[in-house]
Amino acid sequence: MIRELCKDKEVLSKKCQRATAEDADLAQDLIDTVKSIDDAACLAANQIGVTKAVVVYLDDKGEAHVLYNPRIMMGLRASRVAEGCLTLDEPTKSTRYDKVKVAYDELVDGKLVPRKRDYTGWVAQMVQHMVDHCNGKLV
Repeated sequence: MIRELCKDKEVLSKKCQRATAEDADLAQDLIDTVKSIDDAACLAANQIGVTKAVVVYLDDKGEAHVLYNPRIMMGLRASRVAEGCLTLDEPTKSTRYDKVKVAYDELVDGKLVPRKRDYTGWVAQMVQHMVDHCNGKLV
């Protein structure tokens, strides 16, 4: 289901609760919502008003990838970047790493399975942006 974007800074600044396998419908709402927005590439659950640690990003082919409970474990090659955000009106400057190692859970056969993955470039930047959202950081 396509959900309305939440711009309430009180909601966006709350640290998200740990997600469970029961949040699969929320993940689908994130996918439906991000795909409905022109030029959108990623979305965190609190951006649709739900303070759960679930995020989605679209790859270069438009395929959706869902990360439950993502955490940045390591980052390499930091730089300052200007970023836009679907739920903030003005671009902000943030420190982002060109390469990150991320721990997250993936939904497999109705259960969350721990995973780790390295991301680089644009996808690494998106994942860091969404992890900030999960941590209640107004990007």
